[in-house]
Amino acid sequence: MKNRSLLCILLVLFSFSRIQAQTDSLSIQAKKGVETEVVEKDYEPYNALAPAKAAFYSAILPGLGQAYNGSYWKIPIAYGGLATGIYYYLDNDKQYSKYRDAYKNRIAGREDQFNGKDERVFVSTDGLIRAQEVYQKNKEISLLVTVGVYILNIIDANVEAHLRQFNVDEDLTLQPNFDFNSLTGKTNYGLTLNFNF
Repeated sequence: MKNRSLLCILLVLFSFSRIQAQTDSLSIQAKKGVETEVVEKDYEPYNALAPAKAAFYSAILPGLGQAYNGSYWKIPIAYGGLATGIYYYLDNDKQYSKYRDAYKNRIAGREDQFNGKDERVFVSTDGLIRAQEVYQKNKEISLLVTVGVYILNIIDANVEAHLRQFNVDEDLTLQPNFDFNSLTGKTNYGLTLNFNF
């Protein structure tokens, strides 16, 4: 019962902090001696088109949505993932074609590079079939990885554009708290909620 009550209190505090954090302007009163000074902080209004623009830009040219959001460090990661997927797709396609051509030559009764003549490696006909299956499967996986990186690039740009519009101010923080109890020798775990007005 105690855990449920504590959980309910934390949920109420967290909900209240989320409502308070999303206001357009925040008044902060700081006491200086006898006088009270009111400081206004203005935040950018919510721009509903920013996430759509970022996703559209990333769909047109991978990395352009990250540049729109100002996360330039993510652009090499996106291009590195795409380049890796494309490289492995082309390499597996080349190997698949090599084994397919050797299999076709062997079926037609012509010489191939895997028949063991001229000190070359011998691969059986069943081995040629298995190699084609393996490289075909690897080609498909490489294509799926490339498409997955492209889609993740679009999703990342969209989500980051959404998150950039939230209030991330030091006046509202919820942090984990680790406190070492010197009497019992155990560590106490908890959450610290800082809510400054």
